Amino acid sequence: MRIIHEPRIYLVGCQTTNDTEIDRFLADHDVASWTTDTSVAGEKLCELAGRMCYMSFAKPRPGGNAAYTERLLTVGHGSVFEHAVWNFIITGVSRSFTHELVRHRAGFGYSQLSQRYVDESVADFVEPDCIASDGELHEVWRSAVEHAQEAYVKLVAGLERSFAKVDDKTLRRKMARQAARSVLPNATETKIFVTANARALRHFIELRANEHAETEIRKVATQMCRLLQREAPNVFGDYRYDELPDGTVAARTDFHKV
Repeated sequence: MRIIHEPRIYLVGCQTTNDTEIDRFLADHDVASWTTDTSVAGEKLCELAGRMCYMSFAKPRPGGNAAYTERLLTVGHGSVFEHAVWNFIITGVSRSFTHELVRHRAGFGYSQLSQRYVDESVADFVEPDCIASDGELHEVWRSAVEHAQEAYVKLVAGLERSFAKVDDKTLRRKMARQAARSVLPNATETKIFVTANARALRHFIELRANEHAETEIRKVATQMCRLLQREAPNVFGDYRYDELPDGTVAARTDFHKV
């Protein structure tokens, strides 16, 4: 059993643009030429969507994509950010975390590790920092999760014996594990695949990367914000960070509820 204290985020997918089709659209609408100075597909698509709304391709303002994106943020034209999408795998997080994460519905898609199929007898557990920093509380917590895991193992073994008449081995294991998982704590480590658009991500960061959010989800939100700032600086570069008394970091922006 491993005890985990920090989440990991993997950026596993991002968009590309079909420049041939973009050029065909422009030509069909008598736009002689339009270029943008960003090489990030999501940023380009946001600008393309915004310019299409007003057919403002012919005389772009100076400053390139960064200036155009800042203008969108300033006026709150948030719908165009829904066209930029990223895909993540998040690991080293607890079931408590995912219970909160999946409340973010609009603009998000999820696929989570299944406890009905995956054997949790070798599961890891995520310990809150406030417990880990206290030796006595840490021992109480560790004892609790160890006993829960031991109970899970015994329940799976007993339930598989109870379901011995079920011929399908996969079904038999699933039936045992789906019942035995009832004793596993919220601290059980899980993995979740997340797809989200830029507008939804900005909303998530604003709500979850601040000092009022729960610590674990704040860690994920700030880590995701830093990753997105590297990936799409024109869309996420406005966030800045403050260190909090507990050693974690909060993200702030002047562009709220875009």
